[in-house]
Amino acid sequence: MEKVLIVTGGSRGIGAATALLAGKQGYAICVNYLHNQAAAQNIVDELGKMGGCAIAIAADIASEDQVNHLFEMVDSQLGRVTALVNNAGILEQQMRVENMDAARLNRIFTANITGSFLCAREAIKRMSIKQGGLGGAIVNVSSVASRLGSPGEYVDYAASKGAIDAMTIGLSKEVADEGIRVNAVRPGFIYTDIHADGGEPNRVERVKDLLPMKRGGQASEVANAILWLLSDEASYTTGSFIDVAGGK
Repeated sequence: MEKVLIVTGGSRGIGAATALLAGKQGYAICVNYLHNQAAAQNIVDELGKMGGCAIAIAADIASEDQVNHLFEMVDSQLGRVTALVNNAGILEQQMRVENMDAARLNRIFTANITGSFLCAREAIKRMSIKQGGLGGAIVNVSSVASRLGSPGEYVDYAASKGAIDAMTIGLSKEVADEGIRVNAVRPGFIYTDIHADGGEPNRVERVKDLLPMKRGGQASEVANAILWLLSDEASYTTGSFIDVAGGK
C-alpha cells in the first residue's frame, strides 16, 4: 500500500528532518506547519527534488476544527494516512512554576497534549482495520524532560510530555488489535530552534558537558529513530520508547 505520512510541526527541526528522511524512504508526506509557510514549502520543494510527493498544510493542532481540516485535506490530496508523527509542540520562556499563569499553562497543555490527542484520533479513524483501514503507525515526540522535570525552566513543558508518555502507553494497548502501533521517541538536548522560543538559543551548548556523551544531538539522529519505529522493521514494537538523549 502507499505510505502516507503526516508530520505535525514539519517545517523545522525534528519535524523537518523526519519529513526529509521519510521522503527518501518512499512516503508521500504532508508537512504541517503553523505560521512559517516559506519554511514548510522549502521542505516540500526538497522532497520534490528527490522525486517524492509532498504537500504543505497550515493548521493549528490546538484547534479541533483545523485538525479535522488537515486530515480532510490529506484524504483528498494524498489519500488515507498510514503514518503520523505527533511532533508539533511549544514551550515558553524559562520560568519557575510560582510565576506561571493559567493562560500560559493552557497554551502549553492545549498545544502539546490536546493537539496530539486530536491528531491521533483522526489518524486512528483512518488506520484502524476495524474501521476499514489498513493499519498504520503513530510516533509521538515526547522528551527526556518527562523524566527529568526541567526544574527552574519548563516544568509545564515537562509535564505535558509526561502526559504524552502516558498517552503512548495507553493508546498503544487500546489499538494494538486494530493494526496500529503507537510508540514514542524522547529527544534530549537537540540543536533546534525551539530553545530560542524559551529564551536561550544556546541552551544545548550550556548543558552539553553535563551529558555522558558530552555533545548535543542532531535532529537527523531523532529522525532516524522515528523512521525506524514507523517501519516494518519495528512491526512487533508498540508502547515503547526510544530515548535519543546522549545517555542523559
